[in-house]
Parts: sequence; structure tokens; C-alpha cells
Amino acid sequence: MKGLKKIALVTAIAAAPFAAHAEMQAMNDTAMGDVTGQAGVTIELETKVSIGQFKYTDEGSFAVNDIVLGGAGVTADGATAGYNDLLDQLKIDIDVADDGDAVIHVGSLQTDPATGAPIPIDWGMTVGSMELLAGGTGTDSTTLISNLSGYGNLAQLDIRVDTATDQLNLVAAFDVQDMDFDVDFLGVGIRDLKITGAGSEANDIAFYAANGIDLSTMSPLEQGIFTQYANVNLDIYKGSGLGASTATDVLRIDVNNVFMDMSIGAVEIGGTSIGSLAIDNLAVTNTKLAVYGR
Repeated sequence: MKGLKKIALVTAIAAAPFAAHAEMQAMNDTAMGDVTGQAGVTIELETKVSIGQFKYTDEGSFAVNDIVLGGAGVTADGATAGYNDLLDQLKIDIDVADDGDAVIHVGSLQTDPATGAPIPIDWGMTVGSMELLAGGTGTDSTTLISNLSGYGNLAQLDIRVDTATDQLNLVAAFDVQDMDFDVDFLGVGIRDLKITGAGSEANDIAFYAANGIDLSTMSPLEQGIFTQYANVNLDIYKGSGLGASTATDVLRIDVNNVFMDMSIGAVEIGGTSIGSLAIDNLAVTNTKLAVYGR
């Protein structure tokens, strides 16, 4: 009897896949249309990145040394303002739309308790130096920029890859709260550089309208992002050269718009300030670049 029980057990196990298969039925198009997956994935991130050197070499080299990227606290001014040194409270939403487009949104995990609006992500960066090196060896070199330190906020970063046009669209809203650096080969120092949005005064509303942006069609949150932060909208794709150029399959970058205000607290020559600068309502539109090798 024991032998018969073992044979029956083995037979049942062997037959199970076939029994399960017999219960499966093909789904028609209507049933398939009712099946949906998850709405993309979300990645939460906090990080701090250090790079000893980044070098691009052709006949000579361009080197960027001692790069640190993290939260605003990686800079002395950001740490004084109370920020930590981690690029944190950051989430990345990745989705594929029903038309096949890839959609990536970089946002914040934090919201303002009073308004529910996302709290911008603070960022900071320091760079020891940027150099040109003869023959890539550094025997003869020129320091372009040194002692770069800056921090600010990222309010929006959206990336979309359009399957209909094969274009990558990038939309960003950010500010630079403070940036300092030295332009060594000119003996010039830049102190307290600041980049913000074009503002929300009446003349700035007219400024946006003159450049094809109707703020009245935006929600209060969208208006706030557009006026408080510098805005950049780019299309990046493979295309042809510009004008009479015969180049093909080049890297094309179309600048749809850039809106910002910029100020420099002090321009120094020989360590002495010669004054400050301010640029109000800067608009860069309808600008195209074609990039290719020679």
C-alpha cells in the first residue's frame, strides 16, 4: 500500500502543470485592454559625489579638478546658512506614457505644510580648478577658473523622450543663491553671483507675455516656479547642421527659452572690487546649436 501511495503522489505532482495549463484561457483584445501595470517607478535618493579629476583630451586636454557635488552644505556659505552636505529629499519618477514616450520627473519628497507645494531641493558644488593642458601632460598649462563654490535650489526638472520626434525635451527651474570663483588667466574674481527668476512685478508679467508665455493660464504653483526661479527649456536630438551647413547626423540643441535675472555682488581685479553688475529680465529664445566633430 505504501508503494501505491508513493506512486499516486508522484503522478499527482507530475500532472499538476498540465492541470493548471488546462484551466488557462487566451485573453481577447477587450480583456487585454483592461489589464494595466503599475504607474512607473519612483527612486528616492540622497548622495554626495566627489571626483578627483575629469579630463577631456584631444590634442591637448581640458581638466576639471577636485569636484564635489552634494547638498548646499558642501560649500562654506551653504553650511553657514544651515544646509547639510547631502543632495537629499530627492525622488525620481520614471514612467512610459501610453504613446510610448519616456517621462522622467525629478521632484522633492518634502512639501510646505501651509501650501502643500514641494520644497525645492538644495544643491551645492565646489571645483578646485579648470585647466587647459598642452599635449595633455600639464607641462604647459593655463588655469581658467579656480576656487569655484556655489549653491542654490532645484524646483523642477522634467525630461521627456518623444517617440514621435525622437527628441529629448528638458525643462528645468532653479536658482543660484551664491557663487564665487576666480578667473585666473584674466586676474578677475567674481563674488556673490546670484541667478533667480524674472520676478512677478507688472513689468515682468508683460516681459513674459512678450516672449510667448501667458502666466494667466498657469496655476499659482506653476506661476510661482516660473517667476521665482530661472527657467530653461531645451530640445536635444540628432539632426542636420544650420543654415548653409552640409553636416548631417549632428547633435542639435534647440534652446526654446531661458528666462532669468542675474546679479554679481562684486567684480574684483587684483583683489579689489571695481563694482557690481545686474541683468534684469534676460530672455534667450529661438536659439539653435549644431555640434559635431571635425
